[in-house]
Amino acid sequence: MATANTVIPSTTTTTARIRTPRRRPSFGRAVAWTVMAAIVLITLLPFYWILRTALSTNSGLAAHPADLLPVDATTGGFERALGLQSTEEAIAQGGSGGDLAFWRYLLNSVIVSTLITVCQLLFSAMAAYAFARLRWRGRDKVFALFLAGLMVPTIFTLLPNFVLIKELGLVDNLLGIALPTMFMTPFAVFFLRQFFMNIPLEVEEAALLDGAGKIRIFFRVLLPMASTPVLTLAVLTYITSWNDYFWPLMVSYTDSSRVLSVALAVFRAQTPQSGYDWSGLMAATLIAALPMLVLFGVFARRIVGTISFTGIK
Repeated sequence: MATANTVIPSTTTTTARIRTPRRRPSFGRAVAWTVMAAIVLITLLPFYWILRTALSTNSGLAAHPADLLPVDATTGGFERALGLQSTEEAIAQGGSGGDLAFWRYLLNSVIVSTLITVCQLLFSAMAAYAFARLRWRGRDKVFALFLAGLMVPTIFTLLPNFVLIKELGLVDNLLGIALPTMFMTPFAVFFLRQFFMNIPLEVEEAALLDGAGKIRIFFRVLLPMASTPVLTLAVLTYITSWNDYFWPLMVSYTDSSRVLSVALAVFRAQTPQSGYDWSGLMAATLIAALPMLVLFGVFARRIVGTISFTGIK
């Protein structure tokens, strides 16, 4: 019996690479990239100029004010800002020789910003939950009236707040600095309310069927779900309270309650006879702004994503 050997030809499948055609450079794209590069350059130039001034000497800045690189590069400005120079060395480098309690001011700023951020998040989240989930008479009208506070300029509230803080005996006190914005703000309530309204009602109804009350639902269910918006609001609130200047200037008079933003003005006021200590002032400004720049840089993408999710354009 003859067996026929049939040879089955092997078929090789070749996968063709899908090449995405490259976009040819056009005049419009070139203009767009040029504009974007110019915007980035304009944005970063002030920070570079602050660093250049901080690393220069005051005498070098007076002799060569337009140089793009640090003049007579030195870290003396940072040493004066941190209080690491003696009086003789500071005066010799164009400083005033005055004492700048930098670490005390830094601690005051951390305490005030942390107190405002923690308390404002808690109370604003509770108010946002009440406006978004609880049903009570006149809720929408009260929220509209509360939201109208966004249109009131901050300058209008400074004098009433100062009178209140003075009557409470909290002038020249860290609690007096934090108290006006420590409980809640219209923006924070509106921001969190937008997120709470996007959470499905079925989540809350399921918790109610399991026997949970409103308070437990808020702290155990909704608040953990809102961790991303809360973190975003925390970063924004911390940066705002850290950079606040005019209100702390009104109510703080001594080093015991003076925050870092006000201390920069005090440092500038300690002017030597030769002129302003621009090197030390820019070094102190850079040190004060560096934590907030790092904080915003780390959470920038999350902040933008959360703002777009909650409907704020």
